[in-house]
Amino acid sequence: MAQDAGIDTPVVSDGDGVRRRDFINIAAVSAAGIGGVTVLYPLISQMAPSADVLAESSTEVDISQVQPGQAIKRVFRKQPLFVRNLTPKEIAEANAVDVSSLRDPQTLEQRTKPGHENWLITMGVCTHLGCVPLGAGEGEVKGEFGGYFCPCHGSVYDTAARIRKGPAPKNLEVPPYEFSSDTVVKIG
Repeated sequence: MAQDAGIDTPVVSDGDGVRRRDFINIAAVSAAGIGGVTVLYPLISQMAPSADVLAESSTEVDISQVQPGQAIKRVFRKQPLFVRNLTPKEIAEANAVDVSSLRDPQTLEQRTKPGHENWLITMGVCTHLGCVPLGAGEGEVKGEFGGYFCPCHGSVYDTAARIRKGPAPKNLEVPPYEFSSDTVVKIG
């Protein structure tokens, strides 16, 4: 306490002033941070997928009714999906192909899951220009290799959905999938 003309007046030390200044800085930065989060949260959250998109991110397919040699078509992410139950003859034909002679070399084993080699699951979109190949429906043309035939530009796929002839650069895509049970496959 300093006395000036007999009046007691408190003297503020520099330590107290720094503490008040720090408090004001922390309060201002906190308010700015809260304001920033308030502005950024709606901008970021609007980029999240909507409920209908999340619902289509995976699908389950019941394969119990698909007989050997038969294929079914389903829709996955708004694109056709082919699920084919290969016969032992089709598996043998696919395994007999010299993989090094293929444009997009893949074995049937690489395109199927262990223990389920007879189930071939591919996207039903030609890798040339995106047409839907024939061969999954009853009575459709399967092409000379017994797999799929794209009517748009003549790409021909074998029983393992590998490109064998025509302008398509790659095999039909195998989406990510897993077997939930012996009769249900979860795609995506």
